[in-house]
Amino acid sequence: MITAEKTSFAVIPALRGLIDTGKPQERVAEARRRGRAFRQSFLEQSPVFYARRRNLLRIPYPSIYAFLGVYAQRYRKPYMVHLMASMSIIQFVDLQGELRTLLFNPHDYETGSDTPFFRRLANRTPKFLIGAIAPSYSTVLKELDAVGLRPEQIDYITYDHLHTQNLRRWLGDETRKAVFPNARLLVHEEEWKSVQGLLPIQADWYCPAGTEGVSESKIITFVDSMLLGQGIALVHSPGHTAGNHSLVVRSPDGIRVSSENGVAADSYAPEKSRHGAIRKYALETGMEVILNGNTQESSTNQYVSMILEKEIAGADSVSGFPNVRPSSECTPYWMFPAPVSHLFGADEFGTIRL
Repeated sequence: MITAEKTSFAVIPALRGLIDTGKPQERVAEARRRGRAFRQSFLEQSPVFYARRRNLLRIPYPSIYAFLGVYAQRYRKPYMVHLMASMSIIQFVDLQGELRTLLFNPHDYETGSDTPFFRRLANRTPKFLIGAIAPSYSTVLKELDAVGLRPEQIDYITYDHLHTQNLRRWLGDETRKAVFPNARLLVHEEEWKSVQGLLPIQADWYCPAGTEGVSESKIITFVDSMLLGQGIALVHSPGHTAGNHSLVVRSPDGIRVSSENGVAADSYAPEKSRHGAIRKYALETGMEVILNGNTQESSTNQYVSMILEKEIAGADSVSGFPNVRPSSECTPYWMFPAPVSHLFGADEFGTIRL
């Protein structure tokens, strides 16, 4: 296994160390301070060369998890919402001047469908309905082909966390060669520790044996938030899982942040939501953010991390909501309502280098 200290990546001084001391309100204030300090310095960087976000598949997901607390005292509520799982292709120059290509959340859902929670859901759903309820739109390899990239050109893959992920096809194991022969996984140390010994409350959301047999030479772990190169960083944002991290990208219009701590624009400014239940809950409780809470490994940490994320992102110039673009975004889909005020969806900027 490789640690970040042995790479060209740089620890971000403004974000060094956990925000885990003091009273909870003091931790929120510290998250605001750190987030604003990092935002100010990161805005001085140039945008990454290229970024492309595309939708891969829809995932039915309980509303009580997607918007934690909002529906707890409501008799009428949506049972399920739909999350749109996306992937991103990012090209940037690293700190040694080398062109690098990174895939963010390259879901291998074709081989990763054995996650216990979703396996039980599929088993309870008539087979003829599965394609209609959980349709897929593209694959990782199709998206690479669409922009002219070859698998051997991928330098890094990373996921905000490893729920549902099967890494064995991408990185290889004892029985197969890697689809991405030159790629390494960037993963927070806590997330990698977790997948080696999960508790039942965690294991329900991880693909069984999803990392089994993957060579440790393919793994780069980090502890503190890292600058990967010009205009791109990975920020430790614990909560949804202990090792959760957020992708932070400098774009022509500002800064974009992505993780699954929240699932909608409304999650980061619930008081502005056009959805009555979310707005009322925020106004009655004082909640500044609405957590995505299926495992609840640490709700306090997640709340603090979401404050950090939205301070780094700043406001989206179109919607006015924080420019935090959920990696799995709640979206409307026929019989599944979407209690959201603004959709970010797929996007693209820059010019790819082949």
